[in-house]
Amino acid sequence: MKIKKVKNQPKQITKYPEIDPKEQDAVESVNEIFKTPLTGAYNWDYIVVDDRIKKLYELGKKLNWNEDFDLDWSQDFPKDQFLINSDIFKTPEVELDGYDDLSFEKKIEMDRHRVSWNLSQFLHGEQGAMLVASQLVSCAPTYQAKLYAASQTFDEARHVEAFNKYIQTRTKLMYPIGNALKSILDKILTDPRWDLKFIGMQLIIEGLALAAFQATRDLAKDSVLYDMLGLIIRDEARHVTFGVNYLEEFVETLSHDEKEDRAQFAYEACLLSRERLLSTDVYEHFGWDVEDARQFQLGSEIMQHFQKLLFSRVMPNLSRIGLLTDSVKEKFDDLGILEFASLPSDGDIDWADLSRPLFEESA
Repeated sequence: MKIKKVKNQPKQITKYPEIDPKEQDAVESVNEIFKTPLTGAYNWDYIVVDDRIKKLYELGKKLNWNEDFDLDWSQDFPKDQFLINSDIFKTPEVELDGYDDLSFEKKIEMDRHRVSWNLSQFLHGEQGAMLVASQLVSCAPTYQAKLYAASQTFDEARHVEAFNKYIQTRTKLMYPIGNALKSILDKILTDPRWDLKFIGMQLIIEGLALAAFQATRDLAKDSVLYDMLGLIIRDEARHVTFGVNYLEEFVETLSHDEKEDRAQFAYEACLLSRERLLSTDVYEHFGWDVEDARQFQLGSEIMQHFQKLLFSRVMPNLSRIGLLTDSVKEKFDDLGILEFASLPSDGDIDWADLSRPLFEESA
């Protein structure tokens, strides 16, 4: 294997034909290096002080799954059909000038690119989550947090495998990571403060991912994608619940200035996240102006639905742990998402739902 180091993320679309095993030695592994002033911590007491966190950790061990064996990859891929159900929500391009002039084959191709872009962002985000979770194993201060972060690292690795396999074997197109998502991950990975990594990952990244996965699953026509997202959503629900319950008590110990600093970070991450699901790369690939496509998507029905789902998950959790301070409330209101803060949070654990078997037994 050859390793190629790059200064920034790739910009080109990757297509996946079948690779001859004899040619795999010629494959390049593309690396972008980042450096972090990570400060690790041993824990010498090994004390279980919160039964909620232990139960979440035990559920993670119990509800493991394997994408190779627990998903039926032999199911037909809908090659000549749209992968997103536009009967529920109009996809943005349907109302875009010039779209009606495209042939049916070109519309199918565009649908495939847009779904591939979306899944590619999920894949890149899950790699970022895996890297952050691995950092938390070292820098989290308590025994239970280290164990949970270790189990989450394995969960995220499984998600990376699943999304990668789906992209390479079914849509066969991978888009590079978007600038907004990359900026958030860079900030979280390179910040030395363990609690900021927790806030950024467990509340913002994982909360947004959980909502985005659910929204995509609701619209998916491919049964493999539907089943795969169902398994991933189960894992992500545990991750977000862990983050809210673990951070709630810790934030109370912060000084006023420290709390304001974390609240400002959460706001900035949410601001970037508004751009996270804008697939302007796809529209540019098919000849549309990037800024026109951006503005069009922001006003589209499906994007407004996605944004509502995303922030109705994140805002209540920020409020629950005490990071929706007066200094950022007006800023969130300007984004149009403050209204979601009063919705139920992930802090109240539904053990029955989290403990459901992965696969329902057939009658």
